[in-house]
Parts: sequence; structure tokens; C-alpha cells
Amino acid sequence: MKLFSSASVAAMGRFLLTMIILALAILAGWQLWLHYEVEPWTRDGRVKANVVQVAPDVSGLVKSVAVHDNQDVRAGDLLFEVDHARYQLAFDQAQAGVNAGTAARDQAQRDLKRNRSLGKLVAAEIVEQSRMRLNQAEAALAQAQVQLATAKLNLTRSRVYAVTDGRITNLSLRAGDYVTVGKPVLALIDSASFYVEGYFEEGKLKNIHENDPATVTLMGNSGELKGHVQSIALGIADRDRGVGNDLLPNVNPTFNWIRLAQRVPVRIAIDQKDPATLLVAGQTATVSIDPPSRTK
Repeated sequence: MKLFSSASVAAMGRFLLTMIILALAILAGWQLWLHYEVEPWTRDGRVKANVVQVAPDVSGLVKSVAVHDNQDVRAGDLLFEVDHARYQLAFDQAQAGVNAGTAARDQAQRDLKRNRSLGKLVAAEIVEQSRMRLNQAEAALAQAQVQLATAKLNLTRSRVYAVTDGRITNLSLRAGDYVTVGKPVLALIDSASFYVEGYFEEGKLKNIHENDPATVTLMGNSGELKGHVQSIALGIADRDRGVGNDLLPNVNPTFNWIRLAQRVPVRIAIDQKDPATLLVAGQTATVSIDPPSRTK
């Protein structure tokens, strides 16, 4: 005697299959909800690096440019040179001033020594005047030495060198251009300073902690970068608040029914990178924070 007919077995099989599919769908939905709503994850990330804005310490015409655009350089490499003829003349003039000051001081020392050796044959007032002239000569020599050191520094600074290893970018400087003290003329990207900054919704910050493992995926690159949370920003700008008359706060009225979560920068240090992966400051990145419990 059959306990179940073939029709009932088929119906039971369809029921079990439906339950399995439903359970898998619920599990997949739960995992997606965790990934997008609970676990720290953002597509709003940027690759960043320290950019050295190279500026000359002296003004003048550019004599020569020793690098080209997108060139890799090492710390200490010559970048460009400012025409140093004027600074060489200033150095020579300062050197002459030191020589003259040295001669004047030596003469004042001899005069004072001679007047002292004469004893009572020379009035005390003359000895005192000799001492004063020596003090003045020493002060003038010290001033001339400072001017010489300044002239030497300016002459040295007419050659501009790389302060770190990196890559020259967006170079437009040419020989014959006039450069001014303190005005940047080229950018040097520090090749050892790359990091990723992810902008996370404020509601997800509770699940982010310093030293948490992180995974970074660059747009257009299937590879992954491994890193960790280095720091979390402690402040962002308040776009709805300004300063009005009498230094009183000016708060813009809002009529939004939906409040958008603020984005807070989280800095990710890069620990592992495929040598074939090219990092470019400004690249778009997807950042996922891996909870320690999931990485064990």
C-alpha cells in the first residue's frame, strides 16, 4: 500500500523547493541589507597624495628647467635654475664688505694695543676711543658677515631641488619665465604618500574604528587594495549656518521632508598594493570596512 501518491510527492517537492528558494532569497536580501545599510561601505572614495607646491625662494628669470612633465624624480634632483648673475654679484659685494670689515677690525685692534702699550704717554680718553672704534668695527664686521651669509643663501637658493621622491605633474614652466618668491610654479606628487579617503554616511560611523581592516577597489580596476582605517575626521562644514550682521548666526531654513545623512571623511592607509596597479591622486574608489569578526 502506497503512503503517498505520485501527485502528493510532486506537490511536496514543489513546496520544499519553493521554501528553499524563499529562504535563499530572504538570506540574500538580509546579506544585501547588511552590506548596504549596516556594514560600512561607500562608493564615494578618492585616492589622495601629498602634493608639494614647489616655489622658488628667490625671484628672477628661469635659466633652465631640468625636468619634464610626468617625470619621476628623487629627493635632491635639480628641478630648475633661476638666473643667478644678480645673486653672484650680491655675493661678491658682500664678500668685499666682509674683507673690508675684517681689515677695519684688525686695524682697530692694533690701534688699541698700541695705545695701551704706551701707558701714561697716551691719555685715557684716547684709549677709550680706541676701544669704542674696535667695538664699532667688530659690530660692522658682524653685520657684513650676516649680509654675506644671506647673499650666499640666495645664490644657493637660485637652484631649486626636489625635497622628496615623487613625480612632476602639470608642468608648464619654461626657460625665460619670470618666477617670484613664494609663488608655486610646479607640483610634485610624493610617491610614498598615497592614501584613500572614503566619505561615509554619519549613521555608519558607529561601526568604524581605527585600525579596522579595509578593502579598496578602484574604478576601472578589478584588483583590490588592502589597508586599514588610519583616522576619522572630527569635523565637517555646516552648510546651513553662516555669520550674519553683528556676528550673529545665520541659519538657513530648510523644508526638506527627507534628511540626507552627512558624509564624514575616513582616511584609509594602504598596506598592500599590486605593483601593476597605478595610483593616481583623484581616482574614484569604493571603500569597504571589514569588521574584525568577519576577517577572522
